[in-house]
Amino acid sequence: MLKNKWISLLVLAVLFGFSNKTNAQLGFSHEIGAIAGPVAFQSDYGERHDLKTNAGNTGIGVGIIHYINFSYTAECDCYNPETYFNDHFKLRSELSYNKTNFDHFGEWVSLERTSLEADQLRAMKGNSSVTNIGMQLEYFPLSIRDFTARIGSLGPFVSLGGQFSYYNTEAYSTMGPLGTSLTTYPKYLTPTDNRQYGFSTEGGTVWSIVSSVGTRYKLAPLSDLMIDLRFQYYFSDWVDGLKPNPDLYKENKANDWLVWLNVGYIYYLQ
Repeated sequence: MLKNKWISLLVLAVLFGFSNKTNAQLGFSHEIGAIAGPVAFQSDYGERHDLKTNAGNTGIGVGIIHYINFSYTAECDCYNPETYFNDHFKLRSELSYNKTNFDHFGEWVSLERTSLEADQLRAMKGNSSVTNIGMQLEYFPLSIRDFTARIGSLGPFVSLGGQFSYYNTEAYSTMGPLGTSLTTYPKYLTPTDNRQYGFSTEGGTVWSIVSSVGTRYKLAPLSDLMIDLRFQYYFSDWVDGLKPNPDLYKENKANDWLVWLNVGYIYYLQ
């Protein structure tokens, strides 16, 4: 666990070091900011396409962000030569953290069900905390220069990028230790991916694809407000701590993913 944290810190230093070196050599400017908001984690807890599951397995996320602004040069307080790329793209690097608590929701845990299996599902709990680091390329369909020049203007954007994440997950039951037929729903007792069970309490690393849509609001000459809706798809089904054997349980066919609605404040460095 300590080793993975040092790896994350090293990657962060490289990313921000690259940004600073790029600024020094090419004359780009910097922006820094903070983001926070609710996270809806789509996991193996609960029932697929169930509204209570989607609304219930939510958490909170926070992060710090950094931008390379290609359109402006802080050193001379002037714009760079106008090109389509400089006026419509920014490079965003980020370090963020989110945590979500999990419960089973849906038809199989309704109060009308009084079987041992229903009791096992109702008693099963979990949580996952995820630290992310990565980059996104943001595209602004409207002119960045025009947005920067007008207080009160809007700057909509979409983005695409990748992140490297360290996750720490926990699965447990209020009926007792998981791993026995008395406490554990049968499909989670089935071995998966060379593991003894279909649940896990451990840490690990994973890559993900991140895509966002949002907008900025020009609050002041050197500051913006931002709202951003993110979709993040992990290349693993273990981030939530559950993975029923997909060869036997076909309904569990998707990797873990989340939706994060965040608001942020961004400051332009001079």
